[in-house]
Amino acid sequence: MEFGVFILAQQRGYHQSSKQVINNSIEQTVVAEQAGFDAAWYAEHHFNNYSLSPSPLMTVAHAAAKTHRIRLGTAVCILPLYHPARFLAEVGFVDTVSNGRLDLGVGSGYQEFEFERFGVQIAESGAIFNEFLDVIPKGLTQKIFEHDGQFLKIPPSSIAVRCLQDPMPPLWITSGNPVTLGRGVRENHNLFVTALLKGNDAIAELRGRLEKVAQDNGRDLDRDVKFGFLRCGYASDNKTEIDAYLDCARFQRRISESLKFRRAQSDDGYMVKEVPSENDPTFEQLRKNLPVGSVNEVIDKMLEEISILRPKHIALQTQLGDFDQKTMLKQIELWGDKIIPAIRKEVGSTAAIA
Repeated sequence: MEFGVFILAQQRGYHQSSKQVINNSIEQTVVAEQAGFDAAWYAEHHFNNYSLSPSPLMTVAHAAAKTHRIRLGTAVCILPLYHPARFLAEVGFVDTVSNGRLDLGVGSGYQEFEFERFGVQIAESGAIFNEFLDVIPKGLTQKIFEHDGQFLKIPPSSIAVRCLQDPMPPLWITSGNPVTLGRGVRENHNLFVTALLKGNDAIAELRGRLEKVAQDNGRDLDRDVKFGFLRCGYASDNKTEIDAYLDCARFQRRISESLKFRRAQSDDGYMVKEVPSENDPTFEQLRKNLPVGSVNEVIDKMLEEISILRPKHIALQTQLGDFDQKTMLKQIELWGDKIIPAIRKEVGSTAAIA
């Protein structure tokens, strides 16, 4: 069982400077490596405070100089917003400077606000994304490659800095579209999924959808598919501390949904207002749904979720909203010291029995 930290790099208000947010992201990465996490993941978003990470590949390149062992992932590069030639060149460069530690997560994007400012039609994002999935293996594995598609056109070319990983960095696909996930399964890529802030019922439904995707594409989910699970979780005996984390998690969902459904409000064109919705979960619901509570309660809940979903990787959301940095660094250390070893021991014992 692998564990990663997922770093969204959010700015909840002007009491946080952009420099503080970015510095916190890198500091969490360094501490995660020291704590024994397997990976750190960085988001991509633009033009508002939902995430201050405009280029996860740049973040990986910087974090690579601050770390030695931990794998560094993009979660995700929004492919329709890239020129394919530059994207491929930068992937080769980043895999090189990270000494082959890049995990390449890709997606099609969902915030129309971003697409408008890049001059890309969001209605075409799925088709562009699928063309990119044709181009990436060619560009990263062939000395000379070319592509002549509907949206992407590259004459015979060769990227100058080749990837260290052979034949290319692992590709992680995230999508709500079963057709897109099915392609990832067929082509032996990894998947990234989430149940958002929902509980066991949603996790069981997610497992069912993934099993169908795998079956429809001639694969066995447990045997043939590696997939990661993005999850909020927090261990503490201090209820106020847990509530502060849950408040930041709920903030993240409020802003994400307001951008996705084009109802975002802002007084200055940048800082998106946090507006409650009728679908907001209460703290009581979140405490029931998520692995939060004492160390033992978090371990038990995580093991319950793992038994339902059976992922190979769990990415813990560590930087949300304006949660206190020193407290979060201690949390990362706690997961590394107590929670992750206990989960791995139990999962290993269960696997051995099975």
